[in-house]
Amino acid sequence: MREYLNFYINGDWVTPVTPKPLDVINPATGKVNGRINVGSAADVDAAVKAARAAFNKWSITSRAERLAALGRIVIEFERRLDDMGAAIMEEMGAPNWLARNTQAALGPSHFKSALNILRDYVFEEDKGAARILKEPIGVCGFITPWNWPVHQMCAKTAPALAVGCTVILKPSEVAPFSGQILAEIIAAADLPPSVFNLINGEGPVVGAALAAHPGIDMISITGSTRAGIDVARNAATTVKRVHQELGGKSPNIVLEDADLKAAITGGVNSVMMNSGQSCRAPTRMLVPNKSLDEVCAIAKEVAETWTPGDPTQGARMGPVISEAAWHKVQGYIQQGLAAGANLVTGGPGKPDGLADGFFVKPTVFRDVTNDMEIAREEIFGPVLCILGYDTEDEAVAIGNDTEYGLGGYVHSQDIEHARRIAARIRAGYISLNNAGLDIGVPFGGYKHSGNGREFGEHAFGEFLESKSILGYAPKP
Repeated sequence: MREYLNFYINGDWVTPVTPKPLDVINPATGKVNGRINVGSAADVDAAVKAARAAFNKWSITSRAERLAALGRIVIEFERRLDDMGAAIMEEMGAPNWLARNTQAALGPSHFKSALNILRDYVFEEDKGAARILKEPIGVCGFITPWNWPVHQMCAKTAPALAVGCTVILKPSEVAPFSGQILAEIIAAADLPPSVFNLINGEGPVVGAALAAHPGIDMISITGSTRAGIDVARNAATTVKRVHQELGGKSPNIVLEDADLKAAITGGVNSVMMNSGQSCRAPTRMLVPNKSLDEVCAIAKEVAETWTPGDPTQGARMGPVISEAAWHKVQGYIQQGLAAGANLVTGGPGKPDGLADGFFVKPTVFRDVTNDMEIAREEIFGPVLCILGYDTEDEAVAIGNDTEYGLGGYVHSQDIEHARRIAARIRAGYISLNNAGLDIGVPFGGYKHSGNGREFGEHAFGEFLESKSILGYAPKP
């Protein structure tokens, strides 16, 4: 049983102003496996006061000082990878192969990336007689999700610290263990007090207070579109910068000249990994109508290799995050059946032998049309929709017929063909022929999937203000 009852503020572990205990549920068992305190606006005030004071000094540290700090974080992080993996397995039910080797391992990767970019990043340049300076924006509030907890916390924190901002992090209260360990890692890396702060809390309370606080210069959220809208509304009165990485319903366009086996296998695997709880998962697979039966046969075979089970015993797939999430996914499966979609595999109810925990059968629908709810709404579970098309123009139109625009996928054995179709998809992060995640290139969405970009040099820009000094150089 883990108990994380204190917050990390001003370089110390402190008791919340008004402690309010909250049980943390292990989704693989449905039982309590930890407890935290959730905070209030008073805790946010304390963290903001500390972070503002720290910003005055951290913002003017040298590049060498920040490089050294990032290097110490990397060392501590790699020392704690096993601990981080175990925490993720407990808090969100991710199997060990995913929790340790992918989820946890992404953390130090983001700090290494920020470190490498910082070495040569240009913070000032001349344009004519003017000097353009890029300066840290200030105190940053981060609201991060439970589905890829370490990945999202570090994708924001690493570049913010690298450019000289100070940070207040609110991890998900549903999966808070990994945030606690991240705070312990940064504390052990011996950064100045209050450069990094952590508060646990609920979105409508602590998240809202962070977004509305006049002492916070930027708010960044990864979460649902609904939560992103709430954050933007709360932030509006203080005219702070708002960065949002929100939901998705990504199209996966399999062209006629694709390698069907490779395309369908990769597409199904991308949906089922992390129990379908990934915002850029390719949950709408668009395939030529003439290949539909062959596609469904491959999809069924691949989906059924994703056997749900106990994450501590080598299962390939874990549960979804909570009982509420389980009921939501079940509701969508029932809606799909009622709308006339046909099951390829999976379906309602829990898998055999898994009465405890929040397990969902890996589910594939065929004969889906893009007006069905299962094709339009983010299910956030291991559910794939297969849609047919007759022409490429139709496939692109269906792919773009969504309020989301986070990811897109294209498959063709002719790379030029794939590139042409990718250019027509209205989304921010496109994968060709099962290309994997690249944290060195910008990640973010169009439309209701958010604004701004994470990863690489583009992430640095999110945390900087531009200042133009005219007459900096004398006229010739």
